Amino acid sequence: MLDLAGIVEDSIVDGPGIRATVFCQGCPHHCEGCHNPETWEFGRGTKMEVEKIAQILRSNPLCRGVTFSGGEPFTQPEGFAKLARILKDSGYEVASYSGYTYEQLLHGTKAQRELLETIDILIDGPFILSQKTLETPFRGSRNQRIIDVKKSLILGSPVEVTKGRWIGEY
Repeated sequence: MLDLAGIVEDSIVDGPGIRATVFCQGCPHHCEGCHNPETWEFGRGTKMEVEKIAQILRSNPLCRGVTFSGGEPFTQPEGFAKLARILKDSGYEVASYSGYTYEQLLHGTKAQRELLETIDILIDGPFILSQKTLETPFRGSRNQRIIDVKKSLILGSPVEVTKGRWIGEY
């Protein structure tokens, strides 16, 4: 069961291509200038079974990628990891935004590490208003990184995506 702020079934702003975005309810970061402050309060969303969410997401034949956003998905890591596994088994690319850094999640709880290991792409770091930019695709502030999680786990340090569709090259 996940506590959600909502689902957008056909987004083009939360990653490359036509994607679905699952918005988590609840966030401990409270970043100044956050574009989703209504997702901060915990326990105020819609409770949904993971299997039902997966069914909704798989109903769009044009969508091959899913992004977890928030709120903070890593505050509900068990449910989001389960959802990511279902989606990956169905051939989806799975990305997640997080106000935590890759390094914090790598050394976070066991459940946070499990979710990290399940996704393909992590956009990490808090939104910092003084570093706000519209020049970095899929990121709100310059400090945020787009990380290839699989390569990072293999190499033992964060590997940033520096070319391709995640940075706006199509």
